[in-house]
Amino acid sequence: MKNKKLEILAGAALFAGIEADTLAAMMGCLQPKVANYAKNSFITVEGEPFTGLGILTAGEAAVVKENVAGVRSVLTSLAAGDMFGEMVAFAARKIWPASVVAYSECTVVFLPPHKITGTCSAVCGGHQKMIMNMLQILSERALMLNRKVEYLVVRSMRAKIGKYLLEMYRLTGKLTFVMPLKRDDLADFLNVSRTALSRELGRMRDEGLLDFYRSSVKILDLEGLIKAAE
Repeated sequence: MKNKKLEILAGAALFAGIEADTLAAMMGCLQPKVANYAKNSFITVEGEPFTGLGILTAGEAAVVKENVAGVRSVLTSLAAGDMFGEMVAFAARKIWPASVVAYSECTVVFLPPHKITGTCSAVCGGHQKMIMNMLQILSERALMLNRKVEYLVVRSMRAKIGKYLLEMYRLTGKLTFVMPLKRDDLADFLNVSRTALSRELGRMRDEGLLDFYRSSVKILDLEGLIKAAE
């Protein structure tokens, strides 16, 4: 495996705390498969057989689901170093629960799950650390799904927006920040239409609650935003 891919893998949560030399040796045990994908192509398709734990090493992608009407919802965005498929990797039914779409040209490293939890033939020191990382990742993903449910039960669009912006404020500790999600992705995450989201953000700006430019947001009235989120 090329050094550039190894550098990106070293930054992935699955391999956190593992030295580069150890990681290089582990690749011989893990036996990853590398695949390239064109922009707008499907990396995985919901309902098809599971092909392995994926780590994006180049490009941008998104995990999406579509309803029977073909309406697509973005579950999460992916960048180089991000992982997908961890929620089904160790399930009894090995079927992709969602699709992954390439937003740009992408390269993905697929890892067989049984190689992660199995005994390392080289008895490398990083294998136990990798397993602990995997357990932590699964716990964090479960918490993230719980967070998604919390937004779904909020009825008011303004309350959803206020809740999300307050969460970003708490995470960054700043009144001015860049939202990690694009406008379309944010609309999907909040389960609202993009047009309605833009309209409500405009109203909140006109009322002096916030200001924004593209993905950058500045909270002007923190107390007012807290009330909006209630």
